[in-house]
Formats: sequence, structure tokens, C-alpha cells
Amino acid sequence: MDGFFKVDIKGYTAYLPILEIAKDLKIAFFNLHGATDMTEHCGKELAKLCDGCEVVITAESKGLQLAHVVARERGMEYYAVARKSKKLYMQDGIFVEYGSSITTGQKQCLYLSKHDVDLIKGKKVAIVDDVVSTGESLKGLENLVIKAGGIIQKKLFVLAEGQAKNRKDVEYLASIPLL
Repeated sequence: MDGFFKVDIKGYTAYLPILEIAKDLKIAFFNLHGATDMTEHCGKELAKLCDGCEVVITAESKGLQLAHVVARERGMEYYAVARKSKKLYMQDGIFVEYGSSITTGQKQCLYLSKHDVDLIKGKKVAIVDDVVSTGESLKGLENLVIKAGGIIQKKLFVLAEGQAKNRKDVEYLASIPLL
């Protein structure tokens, strides 16, 4: 398929549209929104890697449905969601600031409600998300888990992009290049 990057994700073939995000930089864009079969497949594969984890956390928005599948498959009643803006119900929660990701290009914040802080505190946590690339979003999630009193057990991603495939501290299902 022209204009697409083909990737095998543990037996699931995905065709990712190639998008230019900066001069001389293109990415194979991975989007789980609305992709029910792909989300189910990836979530079930990531759930197999969650041994020893007591709770899952993700950042909105593309990680939400993925974390839902992982938590369901692991028999977890709840999973924690780091929001990118402070919601009304989060007045007694916590937040962290972190650097820009490859797709945002600006500093960001992650917010966690008191409910999710209580869910994480003292627990072994799996960070689950769609893609790790520069690692900035991951740093934000790591700092949030630590601030909430959780213990980072696993860092799980569907895809490792670019040099992220060389990281020893993350697990992923497949890798994709920066183009």
C-alpha cells in the first residue's frame, strides 16, 4: 500500500499511514481510536506481559482503550488514567509537568485524581501506552506513579519508535522506524 508502513504486531498486520510531522521527519502513525480488533489484539498481548502487576496506568487518550483491555484481561476492576488537563473532579489530585513528545512539540502536564492516587499507592504498577518514542511521555507517567507512591513494575507499549527499540527498560510488541 502506497503511503503506508506495514508492521506485524505479534501476528496482527497493520498498515500505518505515513505522516510528515516536521521538515525531513515522518512517522508511521499508529492510531487505536475506533480500531476494535487491533485494540483487542494488542491489549491481550500486553496483558500477557503484566505478571506481578497490581494496577495499570495510562495517559489519555490513545492508551485508554488499550489499558481497558489489559486491565480486563488481568482481572483488574479499575485502571488509572492520567489526564492531560485538570478536570473538576480532580481538585484533590496530583500533577506533574514533563517535556514535549514527538507529536506535541510543547511541555505538557499529567493529572491524576485522588481516586487513582489511592489506587496506585503502594502497588506494583504497569505503565501501558501505545507508542514510546522520545520517552518524554513515559517520563511524565513514571514521575506521576512515583509521586502517587506506586512502584513501577513494567513499562509496556505496543510500538517502540526509532531509537526507543534499544531501550532496556521497556517492553513492546513491535518496532517502527522514524522515516
